[in-house]
Amino acid sequence: MSSYLAFPDLKAKGIPFTRQHLHRLIRKGRFPPPLKLGEGTNRWIEDEIDQWLAERAMERSSRAPWGG
Repeated sequence: MSSYLAFPDLKAKGIPFTRQHLHRLIRKGRFPPPLKLGEGTNRWIEDEIDQWLAERAMERSSRAPWGG
């Protein structure tokens, strides 16, 4: 079973975005939406965030090398 992540946990995983930028990405379907656990309480599923990070790494590795 996956853990739940709060906003500070996203930062600890190396996701540098502000809350406002995350909400923009979520609206565009470019970042996993959080679970709404209550008024003002959002949590992300850790497995979904790990998958999102892995996909970003795959995208980067599939691009042409720097300087190319």
